[in-house]
Amino acid sequence: MLIDTHCHLDDPKYHGQNPDVITRARAAGVQRFITIGCDIATSQSARAVASANADVFFTAGVHPHEAAKAPADFREQLKAIARDPRCAGIGECGLDYYYDHSPREIQRQVFLEQISLAKEMHKALVIHVRDAWDECIDILREQNMPKEKVVIHCFTGSWAHAQQFLALGCMLSLSGIVTFKNASELALVATNTPLDRLLIETDAPYLAPVPYRGKPNEPAFLVEVMKKIATMRGISEEAIAEATGNNANKVFELPI
Repeated sequence: MLIDTHCHLDDPKYHGQNPDVITRARAAGVQRFITIGCDIATSQSARAVASANADVFFTAGVHPHEAAKAPADFREQLKAIARDPRCAGIGECGLDYYYDHSPREIQRQVFLEQISLAKEMHKALVIHVRDAWDECIDILREQNMPKEKVVIHCFTGSWAHAQQFLALGCMLSLSGIVTFKNASELALVATNTPLDRLLIETDAPYLAPVPYRGKPNEPAFLVEVMKKIATMRGISEEAIAEATGNNANKVFELPI
């Protein structure tokens, strides 16, 4: 089962062509989608997309870029949204010290609140992390999230960082970046991560893979991520689809 574990189907870049985007992905073989919330408004719009499509699930979260704008009661608002049975996780949340769109202390606090919420609701935790690898690892170690309930989305760190996340029980999700020519370190992650800990995603409409770079990304292009990892590992595309699909169904507790 080919599953796009991280996309933004409600994104304005699709200019109202959301049904066509989903239809093209289905035709390409994508069987399930998880559309991601980045603040209260997008968590609600992600829920609306999921409610209209039987093969779409959603998450509710506050992205580190949006942390400073989060309302005081954001945790309770996310909790109310996440009670929907089609909610597969909390996030995307985490730390982004590359852009620093929100003060770091606020990023940390908002992240910790969402870790707490994921544990309380027994949901998967979807993490965005950039240039904050060691701190994110330390936080996860201290917070003792349940094993195999944490997804490091669009992983771009080193193999050394990957090993630390894997030791904590995290799942590593690879995007179209793995197809880029300069992604040599990510190739180590793609080839060495145990198959039972690997996920694939598009992060659509962002990060279009080769040969679609420069165009808006779509879940249909998940096939290119699957193909690249299969080539790197020297195994069949079907094996990648089966393993990553099983992993997604497990970590997000999707209905079989």
